[in-house]
Amino acid sequence: MIKPQEHFHGSDLEKIEAVYGIKKEDITSFSANVNPLGISPKLRTALADRIDAITGYPDREYTELRTAIANYIHADRNHIVVGNGSTELISLFIQITCPKKAFIMGPTYSEYEREITLGGGSSHYYRLEEEADFKLDVKALEKELSADFDLLVICNPNNPTSSAIPVSDMRKILDICKQKNIYCMVDETYVEFTEDINQVTSVPLAEYYNNIIILRGISKFFAAPGLRLGYAICGNVDLLREVNKKKNPWTINTLAAIAGEIMFSDEEYITKTRNLIHSERNRIYNILKECKNVKVYPPTANFVLVKLLKEGITAADLFDAAIRKGFMIRDCSTFPFLDQKFIRFCFMEPEKNTRLLELLLEILN
Repeated sequence: MIKPQEHFHGSDLEKIEAVYGIKKEDITSFSANVNPLGISPKLRTALADRIDAITGYPDREYTELRTAIANYIHADRNHIVVGNGSTELISLFIQITCPKKAFIMGPTYSEYEREITLGGGSSHYYRLEEEADFKLDVKALEKELSADFDLLVICNPNNPTSSAIPVSDMRKILDICKQKNIYCMVDETYVEFTEDINQVTSVPLAEYYNNIIILRGISKFFAAPGLRLGYAICGNVDLLREVNKKKNPWTINTLAAIAGEIMFSDEEYITKTRNLIHSERNRIYNILKECKNVKVYPPTANFVLVKLLKEGITAADLFDAAIRKGFMIRDCSTFPFLDQKFIRFCFMEPEKNTRLLELLLEILN
């Protein structure tokens, strides 16, 4: 077995190609968590007709793009700011608020801690309990969320656990944070994949709370990570003003801005994506529940976290077996609080999902 020197990210197909000698075109990435339908058909046909737009500068205010986003998420356009991927907006928000001590719900995405550290702050983790299927206990959080924290970071639905906090609990969290003068940054990268987005998204709360900023992007649901288009929703006009002041002008290129205007209006594609993920999420979860050698945690996003219970089998073993068949899954041992017994994979087309499941269950049964 090849022992890679590092864990592979869903975008590391060139590294996989070098290590395993498998052409990247022959790899199905179950690790990247990207919509298996690919980009919006409406975008594919319409963007080429707008190619001449690159001869001019984008609108500095991105008015049409923000209007399209506002219509899509049912929010006030004036509460929306756009950026070069949600990563840029995370960085800007942290630069402006300068958190000295942040509380991060984990296990989760590592970029939050990195940006907080670069800003001179320290990060502490609130541990989501495996015994509770990684679901948040708001009362337990309140006990640990002391007033010396100035930022709470939540990924909702969470990566890699695929657990979600309902909007009713998020309101309680924001009330707690308000009392203790704590900002709350909510990353909703995967919220569009949930069965009922209205039960999870915090976007409506931005109208009533000035201590929340919500982050979204197009990399996962709209399968367009290369466009680098992200956006944030925030009802705190003073904070938004500071973000816009510090943000580079024309941070989004003309074609990415046009693409956003197009894809957010492709209702047929949006509905088709949600139906596919809903169907495959239920099917795969029910199959895995029947395997006695794994523990599967109820997924709400477009991926599932699985714990391996079989003796002598690790996440690295399954990664190696899967990649040799052209399937890339995620070894989750680098996430806080997880170990070499956890894997994550996203939902692709039904045929590919079935082939991956057959491979995994053959090893695990």
